[in-house]
Amino acid sequence: MPEFSPTFRQDFDRLLRWRRDVRRFRTDPVDDTLLQDCLSSFRLAPSVGLSEPWRLVRVKSPAARRAALENFEQANAEALAGYSGEKARLYAGLKLSGMQESPVQMAVFCDEETAKGSGLGAATMPETRRYSVVAAIVQFWLKARTEGLGVGWVSILDADRLREDLQVSDGWKLVAYLCIGWPMNVTDTPELEHVGWETRNASLDLLER
Repeated sequence: MPEFSPTFRQDFDRLLRWRRDVRRFRTDPVDDTLLQDCLSSFRLAPSVGLSEPWRLVRVKSPAARRAALENFEQANAEALAGYSGEKARLYAGLKLSGMQESPVQMAVFCDEETAKGSGLGAATMPETRRYSVVAAIVQFWLKARTEGLGVGWVSILDADRLREDLQVSDGWKLVAYLCIGWPMNVTDTPELEHVGWETRNASLDLLER
C-alpha cells in the first residue's frame, strides 16, 4: 500500500475543490495525445463485475454536433417552460452548456447488454453498470483538471434522440454528454451557487441505524 504525503493529501483536497463544471470554454484545440492520456483514466476505473460498461463516442462531425446542439436547445426550452417567477428568470440567464465553444465533445454511454463481467453484481441491481460509468467519468474529470482542462456535463438532453442521432446500439444508454476544453475562467465556486440558484450544504447528514 503506497503512502501519500501530507502535501499530496492537501493537493488532492484542492483538486476536489477546483473540479468544477465548466461551461465557458476557449476554442483553442486540445492536443490529441493529451486527450488520450486523460481518457486512459477509464482503464483504471472501478466497475461492477469488472464489466467496464462505458462506451465513448467522440462527437466530432459538424452534423453530429449540430444534432446534439439542437437537441439541447429544444430540451432546454422545454425545461425553462417548467419554471415560473424568480426561478424562471434565473434559469433563463444560466449558461448550461459549452457545446458551441468546447473543442472536444464526448457522449458517454453504458452498455446495458455487455457480456463482460458475466452479470456479477448486476443481477439484483443492474443500475450498478451505470454507476460504474459515472465513477469512471469522475475519475476522468479529475485527471483532466490536473492537466488544466475543464469538463462540463450536459444533462439537458433527449437521451433517446441523441442515441439515434449518433447511430449507436439500442442497448447503449446515455449517461453523460461531456464538453471538454480549456476553461475561459476557473473558480472553485459552483456557478449555480454564484448566481443564487442553490447553495451547497455546509455539512453532511450521516444517519446511523
